Amino acid sequence: MVLHITPYSSACLHFLDGLSWSLVFPCYWFLDRLLASCVATSLEKRQRSQDPCSFLTLCVLISAPLYLLLLLASLPFALLGFIIWAPLQAIRQPYLYTYCRLAEQGQAGAGIGEWRPQGRSFCFCSANVCLLPDSLARFNNLSDTHRRAREVGKRIRNGASRPQIKIYIDSPTNTSISAASFSSLATAQSAPGHHDCPMHGDGTQPKPATDCPLHTSGVQISISAPEPDPQEEEAETGNHRPGEHGGADTGSMTASRESLARYHGSDGGIGISSNNTLSHVPRTSIFKRPGRKRRHGDETFDHDISAFFPANLDFLALQEVFDHGSTTRLRRQLHRYFPYILSDVGRYGWKGCCSRFKFLNSGLMLASRYPILDARYECYPNGRGEDALAAKGALFAKVHVGTSHQEQRVVGYVTCTHLHAIEGDASVRCEQLDRLLQWGAEFRQSSSIPLEGEKVLEDLVAFDVILGDLNFDNCSSEDKLEQQHALFTQYKDPCRLGPGEDKPWALGTLLDPSGLYDEDVSSPESLQKLMENEEGRKEYLVFPPSKSQCPASSQKGRKIPLKGNGRRIDYILYSDEGLQQDWKLEIEEFSFVTQLAGLTDHLSVAMRLAVSTGEEEP
Repeated sequence: MVLHITPYSSACLHFLDGLSWSLVFPCYWFLDRLLASCVATSLEKRQRSQDPCSFLTLCVLISAPLYLLLLLASLPFALLGFIIWAPLQAIRQPYLYTYCRLAEQGQAGAGIGEWRPQGRSFCFCSANVCLLPDSLARFNNLSDTHRRAREVGKRIRNGASRPQIKIYIDSPTNTSISAASFSSLATAQSAPGHHDCPMHGDGTQPKPATDCPLHTSGVQISISAPEPDPQEEEAETGNHRPGEHGGADTGSMTASRESLARYHGSDGGIGISSNNTLSHVPRTSIFKRPGRKRRHGDETFDHDISAFFPANLDFLALQEVFDHGSTTRLRRQLHRYFPYILSDVGRYGWKGCCSRFKFLNSGLMLASRYPILDARYECYPNGRGEDALAAKGALFAKVHVGTSHQEQRVVGYVTCTHLHAIEGDASVRCEQLDRLLQWGAEFRQSSSIPLEGEKVLEDLVAFDVILGDLNFDNCSSEDKLEQQHALFTQYKDPCRLGPGEDKPWALGTLLDPSGLYDEDVSSPESLQKLMENEEGRKEYLVFPPSKSQCPASSQKGRKIPLKGNGRRIDYILYSDEGLQQDWKLEIEEFSFVTQLAGLTDHLSVAMRLAVSTGEEEP
């Protein structure tokens, strides 16, 4: 159970890798810029059409030949570097484990103290961030990969570290709450020293005062926020305004009015301002927004479309973090919230992935607030076409989430994966799902075996969760084979009723790339509002291809009737097999997150899972 903290076992190999890459990188960069100059995003096309002097077009015409000449000049050095670099990949470690003590010591770090008898809840999130080399990202209508990587990291950590809000309603007639993020209503522990009533100190007075607008309206609000990190001040002020660089940023620590819960007062409205204080606001600004879905029918948990990542996020699984420079920038941002990160996952070259050369790694990244005890990466050997050029696979991790009264470790298993993407290759994906189940069982078994001579009590398993982009949905007729796979007998999908049928509130996660720069989806809030509207979903989500429509054509403006809510290819699955006797798993909340609007062509998904032990608090 040794985690790899460096790519190579010796400093000499690390030096050779750096030397070889320094020879290869100029050629790689010139090639990337040359291809990028030939593939324009819809935003760039719009800017060029509005350029009266054709200055932008002239820049492209001048830069493309220049990049070509520099590319040819750098080829001999790249060839020499490749001769050194390629053999080194056979002995390179399959992932890089990094640990940030500063994040653990701050408010973001999650404790692994004594396991409480009533259990605990954990929050998981999965996101495909499309951080390909810039030239390849443009085929998804995205550009400026390094900037997007920094911005993705900022938005995730700022959404996850924003204040938590608890709202208690005493009204027998009105129990509905409107919130822009279900995690604003999370029931995690509050920070030390928080007060139940912001108007009355620690809430020790025996009877509510009549002058407290919260008490008179029958509502109590509790707010807890992490302590600000001085090192994050620069990041908080460096966010982009909506419309800059083709995207919008709502990642600042100060949440907008829509990010905080609102409710009806008896005579007037009480709002929560962005600095976590109560303030009077006009009643018209706190009406419940239409279209909010909290529960549907007999559903036992809350669900919604959120403009923010859930507060107190515990585990984050990312896909398509392919670009090396973007990996470094993203990891630096995430380490301000997550102490433990597995990144740079996968193999290059020929090693470990059959005979096909791998130009890209797996693109997987896993961030955790809890210590990682063990990890393993496995590469799918059956990739086809252009998908075989990346070392797609599965990353398995065992995390330490607590310790029982009997000094037994309480652990959880988290799996991050990205399946084959080419449409029509259902048999390839099914084979990969078979391997995913097999590798997962082998990892759980091997990681539970103590080291030789070590006497430890058996671990208590709290959860087993799979997150990732599976590249098939549960409603398309072309994906019937995957929909009936044994994966869904061992793991549960909160959004699924059965093969070929999703729950009514389930939402597609794949956005139509041609509309990424439209003003209607330029910010998390605007995208959230569109996703709550059926017409908006039809306009901006990708749906299963129709027989009367070319699959490669744009969906925008089409009049073909659409069923469902788009292609849901990003999943969070959980299993209650292998848990301790009397332990139970219950979903508290599930959310589709729009906070990465303008930065990727996927919606993120998040789930809060409660683990109860069946014991009572002493």
